[in-house]
Amino acid sequence: MERDALLRTFCQNLIQCPSLSGEEKQVAQLIVQTMKEQGFDEMIIDRYGSVVGTIRGKFPGKAILLDGHIDTVPITNQAQWKHDPYGAKIENNRMYGRGTSDMKASVASMVLAAAFFAQDTHKEFSGSVSVSCTVHEECFEGVSSREVSQRVHPDYVIIGEATTNTLKRGQRGRAEIVVETIGKSCHSSNPQEGFNAVYPMLSIVEKIQQLKKEHHPVLGEGILELTDIKSSPYPGSSVVPDFCKVTYDRRLLVGETEESVLAPIERILQEVRQEYPTLIAQAYLAQGEALCWTGETIKAKRFFPAWIVQEDDELVTKALTGLQKAGIEPKLSHFSFCTNGSHFCGEAHIPTIGFGPSREELAHVIDEYIELDQLYASCRGFTALIAELLQ
Repeated sequence: MERDALLRTFCQNLIQCPSLSGEEKQVAQLIVQTMKEQGFDEMIIDRYGSVVGTIRGKFPGKAILLDGHIDTVPITNQAQWKHDPYGAKIENNRMYGRGTSDMKASVASMVLAAAFFAQDTHKEFSGSVSVSCTVHEECFEGVSSREVSQRVHPDYVIIGEATTNTLKRGQRGRAEIVVETIGKSCHSSNPQEGFNAVYPMLSIVEKIQQLKKEHHPVLGEGILELTDIKSSPYPGSSVVPDFCKVTYDRRLLVGETEESVLAPIERILQEVRQEYPTLIAQAYLAQGEALCWTGETIKAKRFFPAWIVQEDDELVTKALTGLQKAGIEPKLSHFSFCTNGSHFCGEAHIPTIGFGPSREELAHVIDEYIELDQLYASCRGFTALIAELLQ
């Protein structure tokens, strides 16, 4: 089968396998089978259910890792979709379906790009190429990737998230911060008998809103945005609430730590205690936990570091050269969202870049699609990146 047709069919097959976070088994098995057919030397499924396939050259050299996630967000408002979310229908040079842009088209391109490179070189190259197809990225950016880096030990990582085939060299990270206040419940007709947990929280929220936001010259602002507020009991019919909880989305900048992002909020809690001496309050990082399709539990604090690679880094300069050889003239920029790079570069400090088909704003939308020209170009781009990095 002609290569573009093979890529298109593989991508369609991936889209036709629903793979919500924790339900990626079918698509993982399809990837393993395709890797086997395309001559990968090793295919494993790790304890979380991620697939890692490797092709080894005949000579020692660098280890390159191409990474993409295979879980998708759920279908919402399906009645508003004009195309079957799992149909992978092609119309006007676009393939429609959940996960086309985020990010099964890229996964298909990476798997076949590695295979095509090995076939064209007859494995007469130095080093190895691995492709990781990770699970649970939509919930835990970079957590399942920890297993991958420990197995592959890559020298370079390419994140295949949507970049419109441009080159990304960094991203802000993400943290989920929770603030809680505890009061004393009583009948609302006698509020003096209790302590309303909401009132001190209002003061806390106001002070947090006044905090100066940190700024990075490339990545931008370290956002701290309130996303949720709850009181208990709810509904509070004639009851003074004895508990209040606020959640913040914190976009992280390079070098920020768990301690550094919590410290200013801790200081605010100390200030508010001057006004409410009996206040019991705390701030902490949220934690998540979910079941993988393998039966393993994945869990982590919701803290995913920022990262950036310098413009003159060898990985960046070689990547630009390789893409130009493939006829792609990429702009250099950074991701606006969080990716598995939070682990690879932010935690493990492995040089990392981003390159992939489609536009960022097409992720998670109704009638999500990938333009076929982008799909084909990305496969050529991945192949060129591999070739340049393994020279």
